[in-house]
Amino acid sequence: MDRAQKEKLVDELGQIFESSGVVVVSHYAGLTVADMQNLRASARDSGAAVRVAKNRLAKIALEGKPCASIGDYLTGMTVLTYSEDPVAAAKVAEDFAKDNDNFVILGGAMGENALDRAGVTAVSKMPSREELIATIAGMLGAPASNIAGAIGAPASNIAGILSTIEDKAEAA
Repeated sequence: MDRAQKEKLVDELGQIFESSGVVVVSHYAGLTVADMQNLRASARDSGAAVRVAKNRLAKIALEGKPCASIGDYLTGMTVLTYSEDPVAAAKVAEDFAKDNDNFVILGGAMGENALDRAGVTAVSKMPSREELIATIAGMLGAPASNIAGAIGAPASNIAGILSTIEDKAEAA
């Protein structure tokens, strides 16, 4: 890799570190190519991404970035899982780590906040952006549904009473 390629890679990593809601650092020693492809596919499906980069170049890219605290985790065979959604990358990493003993989560960063292993687990258990939006939309729709039911209930009651009166009149 020549100097221009390294500079381009450092710029790309810098953009990742700056724009990501969460970055998770993990060791991947012992994973097969198929395992890594599965990780990348599950990350892509969740709106996250996976990147393997040289630790030295990643440390250079971290300089001056909000998540510079993850520099201590960049030793050995590391892989970065990241996403704009502050929860997606952590969920992908946690789910993958459950099925693969060779995938070891070291920690990460959520903006300027450093995350240890327990912190990544805690973030992964939070609802995602889509889940929060769905919950809020449901909460906003519920009052309208209740109002429509309340407005329709008296009319339904009146119709039931008229039907009962009509049945009694026919019987007499």
